Amino acid sequence: MSVTEVILLQRVEKLGQMGDVVKVKPGYARNYLLPQGRAMRATPANRERFERERGQLEAHNLKRREEAERLLERLHGLSFVIVRQAGESGSLYGSVTAKDIAEAAGKEGLTITRQQVEIAHPIKAIGVYRVSIKLHPEVHLDVTVNVARSVEEAERQAKGEATKVEVVEEVVATEINLEMLENNSTEDEQPL
Repeated sequence: MSVTEVILLQRVEKLGQMGDVVKVKPGYARNYLLPQGRAMRATPANRERFERERGQLEAHNLKRREEAERLLERLHGLSFVIVRQAGESGSLYGSVTAKDIAEAAGKEGLTITRQQVEIAHPIKAIGVYRVSIKLHPEVHLDVTVNVARSVEEAERQAKGEATKVEVVEEVVATEINLEMLENNSTEDEQPL
C-alpha cells in the first residue's frame, strides 16, 4: 500500500494539527487535501518553505478562527425552515441534503458550502433536526433545521405542537394497543 507524506497547512479533524507531517493515501492527498489548500507535499523544498512561512500561516489561521468565532456568536440559535412535499406518514418525497441546508443558509444571508454542513445521512422525514456547520476546523455551529410540508406546519413544529402525522401515529398506536388487549382478554376466557 503506497502512502504520501504531506504537511498540514491547517488543522484537519482526525488527522493532525497545522505543521504536522502525516502519511495519507495518495488519492486523499491528491483529491482532497492538496486542492483545498489544507496540505502540501512533504518535499524537502516544501518543508523549508513551510518553516519560513509558518508565522504567516499561523497568523492567517488565527484570524480566520477569530472571524468564525465572531460569526458563531452572531448566529447562535439560528434556525432554517425547509418546505418539502411529504406523504401522510411524514416521509419526504426525496430528501434534504447538505446542499439544501447550505442553500437555506444562503437565503438567510449566511454563506456556507455544502462541505461545511455536517450531516450523517440525508433527512428523509418531516421534523426538527440539529445539524452542525463547520465554520472553521476548530469552530462548529449547531443550527436547527425544521423540515415541514408548509410554513404553518413548521411554525407548529417549532412551538412543539403535534403535527397531523404525530396525531395519526398516536391514534394508530392506541388502536393497536386496544386490539392487543382485546385479543389477550378473549384468549384468556376461552376454555382449553
